[in-house]
Amino acid sequence: MSEIIAYLRVSTDRQGRSGLGLDAQRETIRRFAEGEKLKLAGEHVEVETGKGVDALELRPQLRVALDKARKLKCPIVVAKLDRLSRDVAFIAGLMAQRVPFVVAELGPDIDPFILHIYAALAQKERAMISARTKEALARAKAKGARLGNPRLDEVRGKGAESMRAAADRFAANILPLIHPLRAEGRSLREIANVLNARGVPTARGGKWAPTQIADILKRAG
Repeated sequence: MSEIIAYLRVSTDRQGRSGLGLDAQRETIRRFAEGEKLKLAGEHVEVETGKGVDALELRPQLRVALDKARKLKCPIVVAKLDRLSRDVAFIAGLMAQRVPFVVAELGPDIDPFILHIYAALAQKERAMISARTKEALARAKAKGARLGNPRLDEVRGKGAESMRAAADRFAANILPLIHPLRAEGRSLREIANVLNARGVPTARGGKWAPTQIADILKRAG
C-alpha cells in the first residue's frame, strides 16, 4: 500500500486551539486515502498567526512534511489547494521542491501545471474580493453608514426594543459588504473569514463567525 503525508493548515491560534477547520480537512484527506487505498504515514498541522504566511520559512510544519516525504518518497496530500496557498509563486516554489503534492478535492491525477492554473485563479479571485470589499466599504461610508460597533453597550439599559433597533442598524451597515460575497456563492464561513481579514468588527467588536453572518442575513429578510 502506497503512503502519503497529510498537511493541514489553519490561519490563527484560535482556530488551531479549537480545531476549527482541521476536522473537515482531516476527514477529506481520510476519505481520499481510503478511496485510493493509501496509507497515512504522518500528519503535520500548521497554525499561522502573522503576515507573509506564503513564505516557506514561516511554515515549519510544511518543511518537516517535505523532509519526511522525501525520505519516504511519497506525496504530500492537502484537502484543498488553498491549504497550501493561493499565491502562484509560492505554489511554483513548492513544485520545485521535487515532492509530489496531491489535492484531495481535485483527485490523484491532476498535473502540476493544472495546480498552477488553479492557484492563479485563486490569487485573482482573492484580489477581486479585496477590491470589491473596499469598494463596498467606500460606498457605505459615502452614504453615511457607520461601520463597526454601533455602541450597543450604550443602549443596553434602554430595553429590548432599543437593542433590536441598534442590531438592525448594525445589520444594515454590514449588509453592503455581505451581499456581494453571498452573490458569488460564498459560504457563511468564507464570508466571515473575508470580513475578519478586512478588519471589520462584529457589533461587539469581536471576530465574525458563520452564525453571526446568518443572523445578519436573517435580519435582512
